[in-house]
Amino acid sequence: MSTRSTTRPTSPATRPPTKRRLGNWMPQKEEAAAQARLQIASAAYERARSTPTAKVVRELAELVQSDTVLRMNLSRAIDEALGAGFELGYTNIDELMIVVDYLASYAPPFDLEVPVATPLNLVLDWPMCMPSGYAVFRDPAFNAQLRRVLEYWCGFLCGPHSRVHLTTDAPHGWFCDAAQRRMSLDDYYCDRSQPHWGFASWNDFFTRRLRAGARPVDEPGNPAGIVNACEAAPYDIRDDCQLHDRFWVKAQPYSLREILAGSELECVKRFAGGSVYQGYLSAFNYHRWHAPVAGTIVQAYNVDGTYYSGLEAEGTDARGLNDSQGYTTAVAARAVIVIEADAPAIGMVACVFVGMAEVSSCRIVALTGQHVAKGDELGFFQYGGSTYCLIFQPDVIREFVPKPPWRDDVAPLKINARLALAAI
Repeated sequence: MSTRSTTRPTSPATRPPTKRRLGNWMPQKEEAAAQARLQIASAAYERARSTPTAKVVRELAELVQSDTVLRMNLSRAIDEALGAGFELGYTNIDELMIVVDYLASYAPPFDLEVPVATPLNLVLDWPMCMPSGYAVFRDPAFNAQLRRVLEYWCGFLCGPHSRVHLTTDAPHGWFCDAAQRRMSLDDYYCDRSQPHWGFASWNDFFTRRLRAGARPVDEPGNPAGIVNACEAAPYDIRDDCQLHDRFWVKAQPYSLREILAGSELECVKRFAGGSVYQGYLSAFNYHRWHAPVAGTIVQAYNVDGTYYSGLEAEGTDARGLNDSQGYTTAVAARAVIVIEADAPAIGMVACVFVGMAEVSSCRIVALTGQHVAKGDELGFFQYGGSTYCLIFQPDVIREFVPKPPWRDDVAPLKINARLALAAI
């Protein structure tokens, strides 16, 4: 007889007493964040004197200016943030668009102390969590055009001009001694004899591949062993998840019908009452996804959604997007891959890879109908802050390896490492 995991929704006592930014994507201290915004804005205004605005950014500006409600809400969100005393680096929509245009061809530097790996998130930090900002960052037309801007930036990051910081030069080179130690770069394929270590672009580096044997698959022949699908730190585990739930409240329960928006209802119903594991990725770690179980892919699709939408219940806090990760599984842009496990007792496993903030694409490489072994690659995040979850049917999980209380300063669980044990 199987035994259900008894892990329940986390209570305030299990969370860290103070909020911190997760994953080293942006500075921990607001003073450093504000200074970084001012530096970005200064460079943006200087560049705008001699460089025409990109078409996709002009179209974003035109969308905002032509929609009365959108323009009002974004203007008010900026004013509310400034009125609350936050330093943004801009004072109105026109100035914000100059900064957005600059960031559309921005190559992030390495900085261990003051990371700015998601610069647009940093620039939008406070307007997105102001009372008027929530509607802006949920607006479908705004998100659709913002996606085009992010795709444009992704194009830049896929090109050779994005390699400006792919050097050994300290302190901002991604191959400097401090970076090599922080990211364990010996674990990855590269050619140090070549310029930029052989990487064709920033995204080529960001989606770098592990060397053979760097992340061995835990007990590949044991069907009861479920492995970690992303190199991510544990964020939450929930049991008895519902088909529909109040994902917009402080507790952020997982609402399966919303998360698996592109799946047939009968498929989603198989997960009702089941378990969800969620982890968040660091800016410095591996960003490809691997299969948690051996099986056949029965669904593989992308869901369009939001990029900077936080939850009101998390309050006026620049860390609100980090703390809204349960909510983002239901609303943010994401890739969904459903695997029918070879082991009948496991049934289906839904893998949901969520693009938060600057993630301009969630790339699926293992398609419907393909059989995957445990640990095979499923896809990858093409730049930006990310979170992911695995969804299991009821009575499948005997035990999860990660246990609460959840801390925000732990090392990520290695990809292909044991995540859970199935009740087989």
